[in-house]
Amino acid sequence: MNKILVTGGSGLVGRCFTGSRFIKTDSRESLNLLDKNETSSFLNDLKPEGVIHCAAKVGGVKGNMDYPAEFTYQNLMMNTNVIEEARLAGVKKLISFASTCVFPDAVEYPLSPDKIHLGPPHNSNYGYAYAKRMADIQIQSYRQQYGLNYFSVIPCNIYGPGDNYDVVNGHVIPSLIHKFYMAKEKGEDVTIWGSGNPLREFIFSEDVAKLTELLYDNYTDGVPVILSTGDEISIKDVVLLIAEIFEFKNKIHFDTEKPEGQFRKPSDNSVIRNMFPDFKFTPIEEGLKKSINWFIDNYPNLRK
Repeated sequence: MNKILVTGGSGLVGRCFTGSRFIKTDSRESLNLLDKNETSSFLNDLKPEGVIHCAAKVGGVKGNMDYPAEFTYQNLMMNTNVIEEARLAGVKKLISFASTCVFPDAVEYPLSPDKIHLGPPHNSNYGYAYAKRMADIQIQSYRQQYGLNYFSVIPCNIYGPGDNYDVVNGHVIPSLIHKFYMAKEKGEDVTIWGSGNPLREFIFSEDVAKLTELLYDNYTDGVPVILSTGDEISIKDVVLLIAEIFEFKNKIHFDTEKPEGQFRKPSDNSVIRNMFPDFKFTPIEEGLKKSINWFIDNYPNLRK
């Protein structure tokens, strides 16, 4: 069977690719994608048929705001090295992961691929967003010049087991899970950044991997594909669901002086709806229970 390399294979999505067709890099120690020569040597030795590029420098609102240079540089270099060295190594198909934060801050909804470059992204994560936009520009130019079957996927907010549970710099759901866990252990109240009113679409990590594998086998267009459930939920409702699963009894405070990013980012998931009409998304209540159970079972050895 032809091999598919998954970069970031121990990460939130990468760990969900299962089966003998997948070969994973699990850390920067096993393959430093910031190093062009190391990336080149690895791909030329492995000679995979395809690459699913999940590896990235990622974080929540605070992490992106505090370290914009790191988010810009590391993502630009990883994407550039992987795409170019994959081409040189004869990789026939490549899927690169982006995020709905690549879209302009001021844009008409729902989000769709033709709107990516219609304005600047939100200032809370502009470094990451522009780096991911440039990955797709590189892919489009490679399709045009070299005729390669490379394309991008744009998931909405991904959550699931194996995330980074950094309370300060992590994404919203893993940060909330860790925050509630510690507050319950200490018998303390919980303070949430922002009003809780912003709306988000969340997708379970296993669903992302399944959809990506389906696209790998069935999609040949160069237009980026949005991966989302199409359902919005407020941050406040997510908070209350997590509190309910933890059986949290103390008070929950919303600090409206803290930043909370864009108010909403509804997306157009018509491509995957039309291609895979029978696909069943994991309900957020079920996904949160799985994520929280995994967190409790693997604490204190998880990323935090």
